[in-house]
Amino acid sequence: MVRRIVTGRDSNGRAVFVSDGTPPWSKQFEHTPGFASTVVWTAASPHRTPNDGRDETPNMTNFVPAPGASRFVVVTFPPDSVYADPKFEMAASMKEQAEQSPGLTDLFEQDNPGMHTTPTMDYGVVLDGEVWLELDDGKEVLMKKHDVVVQNGVRHGWRNKSDRPVTMAFVLIGAET
Repeated sequence: MVRRIVTGRDSNGRAVFVSDGTPPWSKQFEHTPGFASTVVWTAASPHRTPNDGRDETPNMTNFVPAPGASRFVVVTFPPDSVYADPKFEMAASMKEQAEQSPGLTDLFEQDNPGMHTTPTMDYGVVLDGEVWLELDDGKEVLMKKHDVVVQNGVRHGWRNKSDRPVTMAFVLIGAET
């Protein structure tokens, strides 16, 4: 799991550690073995710095940030073979996904699993492992550790064709549609 350290200011304006531990919006998935998702931080506006370290993450109602808002997320994707396993229960997995990522699952295509379009501008970094980024036209690019993508609100899907999980960090910034 992700360790999150949050700073803020005390009543005298001095820098202090506000919290140190697991973010409140973290989940190791039961119905999708190897899948994990952590919303590290939620900011309603880039123009307001919560100097007191106030955490808006527990009050998040939509995983997809509104225009101008942002999310910092760490996701571990299991190998695609997990989804191909005959014992895999898609309905239970989707229910779990919807609970952890409200609003995001509504954007996934039913006819093409994994493909989705979000009204966001995203920065994604591969922290460990490798993953294929697929776009509209079926073209793919392999991303490895420390590779970065700037994803500009386009239709895409993440494909883990390896035999081990891949962990990525994302900053999602809500865009005007």
